[in-house]
Amino acid sequence: MEEEKKVVEEQPVEAAPVEEAPKEENKEVRRPRGDRRDDRRPRGDRRDRRERRDEPKEFEERVVFINRVSKTVKGGRRMKFSALVVVGDGKGRYGFAVGKAAEVPDAIKKASEAAKKNVFKIHLVKKGSTISHEIVGKYGACSVYLKPAPEGTGIIAGGPVRAVLELAGVRNVCSKVYGSRAPINIIRATNQGLNNLKSYDQMKVLRSKEQ
Repeated sequence: MEEEKKVVEEQPVEAAPVEEAPKEENKEVRRPRGDRRDDRRPRGDRRDRRERRDEPKEFEERVVFINRVSKTVKGGRRMKFSALVVVGDGKGRYGFAVGKAAEVPDAIKKASEAAKKNVFKIHLVKKGSTISHEIVGKYGACSVYLKPAPEGTGIIAGGPVRAVLELAGVRNVCSKVYGSRAPINIIRATNQGLNNLKSYDQMKVLRSKEQ
């Protein structure tokens, strides 16, 4: 028997729809290896740093004297530096101290920190920014004479005395140093005189009693 040949009509096969790959929304873009511009952390505004540097400090510092000192030990001499620093806010407060270290910047830093812990306050006359009365400060062999002056006179004083008076806020005064000329002794004598000052109201009461 002849096998019946079934002719199968070939129907065109429809191509299956090709599914598109989903688009990646947050696809990282490859950059050259050395390009790290986007990885930089946001830095603060440089103007903020400048403003911090320009912020007014509570105390103004002034180096009055730097001296080289030595200590003789068994192995020889050890050289160091001593710095005399005066600080003040210009509103009646001031301080001073001596710092010693192997390097000058370290000595100044130590003296400045010590001076800010050793602060004195004086009474100033508002009119003319001067002292209320004459005074003589003494320390050891040094004497410092301080005299109030009218407005416009300025500070008539030497280096150490001028440093203390300017940073303390005194604007008009006359002074004279007698005896020892060592800067630390002059400053200590000036400090002793300023600490013995009486206020303007106290002087008015005393003068009225004297009359």
